Amino acid sequence: MTNIIPVGTVRGGRTEPFDDAWGVEKAVIRLDERFEPDALAGLDAFSHLEIVYQFHLVAADKVQTGARHPRGNPDWPLVGIFAQRGKNRPNRIGVSRCRLLSVEGRDIHVAGLDAIDGTPVLDIKPYMAEFGPIGEVTQPEWATELMREYY
Repeated sequence: MTNIIPVGTVRGGRTEPFDDAWGVEKAVIRLDERFEPDALAGLDAFSHLEIVYQFHLVAADKVQTGARHPRGNPDWPLVGIFAQRGKNRPNRIGVSRCRLLSVEGRDIHVAGLDAIDGTPVLDIKPYMAEFGPIGEVTQPEWATELMREYY
C-alpha cells in the first residue's frame, strides 16, 4: 500500500471536535507548498467540494471496529462502525462536502466543512451532481434524527 501524504491542512474554524452546527463554520484549506497554486486552477467554477481528511486526534485505542449506539445514544440501535460515519473508524478517514467560498493562491476558503483546525487533508475533489446517488436514497430514522442539527 502506498503511503498517503496530506495535500493540505485545515486552518481556522473549530479547534475542538464536537458534533452539530457545522454549517456556520468557515475555514481555509491551505494547500501544501509542494503544489503550485495552479493545482487549483478552475476549482472556483464549482460551488461545492468533497474533502477527504484524517481524523488526526483519534487515538489508536479509541478506534472502534464493531457495533455501537451512534453518539452513545441508547435510544438508537446498535449499528456497525461501517453503518455510520463516526470519527473512531478503523482508518480514521473522513469525507465531507462543503461549500466553496473562494480560492486565493494556495488557500481554499470553505463553509460547512466538518473538520477542525490542523486537520490533515488527504484529497480535494470538486463536487459534481453526476457523482450524487442514482435513484432513491433511503436511510433509517435514527440517521435522520442524528443529522437534524449537524449542518
